[in-house]
Amino acid sequence: MVILERSHLQQFLSAIQKRSYRIIGPTQRGTAIVLDEISSADDLPAGWGDEQRPASYRLRRNDDKRLFGHAAGPESWKKFLFPPSLDLFSGKRAGKSFEVISPQNGRNTGAADEKIVPLAFFGMRACDLQALRIHDAVFMNCAYPDPYYRSRRERLLIVAVTCSSAGGTCFCDSMGSGPAAGEGYDLALTEILRGDEHYFLVETGSPRGAEILKGVPVKAAGKAEEEEKNRLVQGVRKSMGRSLDTRGLREMLDLCFEDSQWDDVAKRCLACANCTMVCPTCFCSTVEDVTDLTGAQAERVRKWDSCFTQEFTYIHGGSVRPSIRSRYRQWLTHKLAHWVDQFGTSGCVGCGRCITWCPAGIDITEEAGVLRRHAALDPRYRKETEPHGKP
Repeated sequence: MVILERSHLQQFLSAIQKRSYRIIGPTQRGTAIVLDEISSADDLPAGWGDEQRPASYRLRRNDDKRLFGHAAGPESWKKFLFPPSLDLFSGKRAGKSFEVISPQNGRNTGAADEKIVPLAFFGMRACDLQALRIHDAVFMNCAYPDPYYRSRRERLLIVAVTCSSAGGTCFCDSMGSGPAAGEGYDLALTEILRGDEHYFLVETGSPRGAEILKGVPVKAAGKAEEEEKNRLVQGVRKSMGRSLDTRGLREMLDLCFEDSQWDDVAKRCLACANCTMVCPTCFCSTVEDVTDLTGAQAERVRKWDSCFTQEFTYIHGGSVRPSIRSRYRQWLTHKLAHWVDQFGTSGCVGCGRCITWCPAGIDITEEAGVLRRHAALDPRYRKETEPHGKP
């Protein structure tokens, strides 16, 4: 662990840029903190924080000049590796045959595409880092890896950041994904602001990260700085206003498959798919084929989709899940329970975005809590959850 003074942060960013990385980080745009390309430390949202509640997001000015004094914003990093819309290929009629045309402007799906500019995620939160590991399992560490995702992921540099304040809707501590980054980063920053002191504790997580630090003015951190980081992390954990009890969660949700709570939430849910769009782990997509009027040219495009849309499960004869009740139940049970069967981990990282950006203010932690209370009345519940601790 070393100390990087705030005054030397620009040199740190320049060291990344000199290695041909395109830096993506948080920046203030209008009334939100979004993820975009940054060219200097001045682009970071110094002094900005946010207030988040169910169905509510507001920027506010902090009393200090912290660069990372805000919580997770409306966007997740997945859009840079798993874009909302991706041109897969196009085809052009050539006599009695056709010619396949790869996407242009560096959007080729091939892993060997030399046009790809490597990305550096600067300021990635621990919850989003956990979401990235989940997407690695979905798109890369599988039998049929996504070439677009893999080609960018393998070039990715990650500079994580420790959360300095809890968001109004986050619950990463109960999901084991935050507030401090555990692994998977190249470098991790912890911002310390104490009196006139403003510096970053920097931890190295890979040889590539260590290489970045060469030539950057840093000094060794001592026990006092390490304790300062621990106090910061513990303070964030204590101030986190939400939690989700994960003990026996899968068994509990299976018992509640026909619970009346699904009807209650269906009355409030708009099936707008906001929760899945802002979620850093949701990965549903659809493929559209479009042909021009002459039939001479066609293209195939992959786009984000959601299990909340009625067309998502449409087959001959209609939708498999025609009701909002069934679609919300599918989303919550897959996210919190059956995801474990597929990937060995929960599909929720506790970022709280689905709560903040739900226009109806539906809170996944509250819904799970109600279902747990209902399940506790079922005589099968204690037997099913006993190995995981007391309900």
